[in-house]
Amino acid sequence: MINICLGCTVRSTARDNNRVQAQFGRTDIMNTLARQMFRTCNKLFSRKTLNDVVEAPPSNIETAAQMDNIQHLTSPSHNTSVRDSIHHIEEVMERAHHGGGWLYGIICINILILGCALVSGSAFNSVAITAVHRHIFLIILLLLTMSWMLFHTVFTSRKDEDASFRDGHAGPAWLRAGLLLFGLLSLIMDIFKIAIAVGYLHCDSAVKVAFPVVQAVFLFVQTYFLWIHVKDCVQLHTHLTRCGLALTLSTNLVVWMAAVTEESLHQTDIPDLNYNVSPRMHRASVVNKKCNCSYSACNTFKEASYYLYPFNIEYSLFASAMAYVMWKNVGRLVDNHRHHKVKFRIKDVCLGPLTGVLLVVAGLATFIAYEVDIETGDVTKTDKALLIHFIMNIVIVSMMSLSTVIGCIIYMLDHREHASEKNPTRSLDVGLLVGASLGQFIISYFTIVAVVAIEARGYLNALNLTWALLTVLQLSLQNYFIIEGLHREPFHVMQEAALHTNPHAFQENPEIIIVQESHKSSYFLTSSCDKPSWKRRVLKEVCAFLLLANIILWIMPAFGARPQFDHPIEIQFYKVSMWTAIVNIGLPFGIFYRMHSVASLFEVYIMS
Repeated sequence: MINICLGCTVRSTARDNNRVQAQFGRTDIMNTLARQMFRTCNKLFSRKTLNDVVEAPPSNIETAAQMDNIQHLTSPSHNTSVRDSIHHIEEVMERAHHGGGWLYGIICINILILGCALVSGSAFNSVAITAVHRHIFLIILLLLTMSWMLFHTVFTSRKDEDASFRDGHAGPAWLRAGLLLFGLLSLIMDIFKIAIAVGYLHCDSAVKVAFPVVQAVFLFVQTYFLWIHVKDCVQLHTHLTRCGLALTLSTNLVVWMAAVTEESLHQTDIPDLNYNVSPRMHRASVVNKKCNCSYSACNTFKEASYYLYPFNIEYSLFASAMAYVMWKNVGRLVDNHRHHKVKFRIKDVCLGPLTGVLLVVAGLATFIAYEVDIETGDVTKTDKALLIHFIMNIVIVSMMSLSTVIGCIIYMLDHREHASEKNPTRSLDVGLLVGASLGQFIISYFTIVAVVAIEARGYLNALNLTWALLTVLQLSLQNYFIIEGLHREPFHVMQEAALHTNPHAFQENPEIIIVQESHKSSYFLTSSCDKPSWKRRVLKEVCAFLLLANIILWIMPAFGARPQFDHPIEIQFYKVSMWTAIVNIGLPFGIFYRMHSVASLFEVYIMS
């Protein structure tokens, strides 16, 4: 009996010890979680007040990182409770962030509308509002923006340099390289403008010399600022930073509108009312006809500067997009180590780049022939130029539509999860893609209505209608292809997830090797075979071809192709004033859409 009682006591004591150990284990788990939370709070409160913390919403990336760190420690019930609490706190912080962001959005909209009114007034009214007034307004905006950038670089960024929050998705290397290239070409344009304004200084305002000088300095300061700070998630002086970024965004958009207006007036081609000839009307010369340049090279500089306008327009849009991403990242808490580094490799593709290069070369040849024939003013040569231009564009958009359909089929065969983490860069890319495509949609649909309504006959009208219909189809397919590609999980992320859940994935899929560094949680991917799977190769071929095709579709309208004015069918239907307004509003967005599609397709290519 004593032995039995002792045995029962021992078993009871063992059960109690196990229960106590379980309790202690759970206590250790909660203590570990509490220490992590206290370390995070201590890091935050050491740099900011409670109000600033409320303004800074944590990202889904950071939340996921914290959950992954404690997932193997806590029980499912504890995990659910912690996730729900963090999700609730994140929603509260996100609402506070958006509530404060509306104020700076209102500031941006007011500056933008005022700039739009001044730019439009100076373009179409040379008496009450002149180019001098527009330049003065732009100089003030540029100086204010540069002042804030210098303050941020000297004071805010240095005091906040201990912050480890940087958005790895923001400002990729190719985007900053494009900003640098377009900035350099814009600087050359400003040099030409300075030379032109100096030639007219004896009879025109000195403000026209001051503006390109200030803009050249602004290009240098802003390019340096965005190159260094585009990835920052600022945690100090958040209100001032959001206000400064809103000012930067507004300034770049106003400069973009001014450049688009000048370039559109220069390139606008309006035929005579008898529709027999199609002379060019270069209306961009804002200099008084009685004022002559003091040296003979003025006209050369003037013509050269107009060829650089497309690059200046793209620079302003690139800078606007990067400023918007920085504005969205102010106060965000991002785990930068979760960003996956992917190397760009071109050796995996051949057919897509080769076909795209041939298409670009053929497009350039037909574009040069089109410009030469149109400049002659001869009706026969004009019809021939329009015929070649329409056929070339039909071939391009047809091949693009076909390749996009192939890419969409591969999407259905290659199943991947959609990325769920918060990514302001991706959201901006999708919004700009859809918004910019509306410009080309508008022109195409107005052309379709005009040709069908008047029952136009002839091969040029038939080709024009075919081009408009195919453009609508191609834009719709390409938008779906790009948006779906941007939202899919990158290939290496899917492989990494498979390796985490299946330790035998190395044997099942020898295509990928993932090496984890001991001191970092990031993963570097290397290929263990020469070629990826056939589905990935097809996607890369499609992306490479579409990228090059969009480049040639950007080059032709950006550098002067205006079949909308050289072919008079739309002018006959809508009249000169209405059709000119439609083209000059829709075409700049269509040009930007092609360049933005190039950037987005490059991103999809990398993630494939």
